[in-house]
Amino acid sequence: MSKSKNKSEKQDEDLKQEAVETAEDAEQIQQEEEENPLEKELADTKGRLLRVTAEYSNFRKRSEKEKSESFNFATAKAVGEILSVIDNLERALATEQEDYEGLKKGVQMTYDDLMASLEKLGVTAYGESGEQFDPNFHNAVMHVEDENFEANVITEVFQKGYKINDKVVRPAMVKTAN
Repeated sequence: MSKSKNKSEKQDEDLKQEAVETAEDAEQIQQEEEENPLEKELADTKGRLLRVTAEYSNFRKRSEKEKSESFNFATAKAVGEILSVIDNLERALATEQEDYEGLKKGVQMTYDDLMASLEKLGVTAYGESGEQFDPNFHNAVMHVEDENFEANVITEVFQKGYKINDKVVRPAMVKTAN
C-alpha cells in the first residue's frame, strides 16, 4: 500500500505542480493579453500608415500622369489650330507666280487665319499707338518729348504684345511720350 500511497502522493504532487504551472501560464497569458492590445494597436497603426503611404504614392503618380496628359492635349489643340496656317504657307510656296498683289493678298489671308487660330486659343494681341502706357503690359524702349501727346502715352509700337486671358505672354515693345 505504501507504493500506491506513494504513487498517489506523487500524482497529487504532480497535479499540484501542474496546477501551479497552469496558474503561472494563465498569469503569463493574462500579461500578454494586457500587452497584446498595445501591440495590436501598434500593428493596426502601422497597417494604416502603410495604406495611406501607398494611396499617396498612387495619387502622386496619377496626378503626374493627368498633368502630362493635359499638357499633351493642350499642345495638340494649339498645333491643330495652327496647321491651317502651315497649309496656306505651303500652298503659297508651291505656286509659281510673280504677282506681287496676289502674294500680298495670300500673306494677308495667312496672317488673318493665324490670328483667328490664336484667338480661338485665347491669345490676343495688344499695344496700339495712343494707348496709355502700363509697365505691366508694355516695355518702353524709347521715350520722346512731344507736346502733341499726353504724358505716358504710346506714340509708336515696335512689337505687339500678346496675352492669354490676363497673363502676358510677351509685353509690347513701345515708344512713349513725355
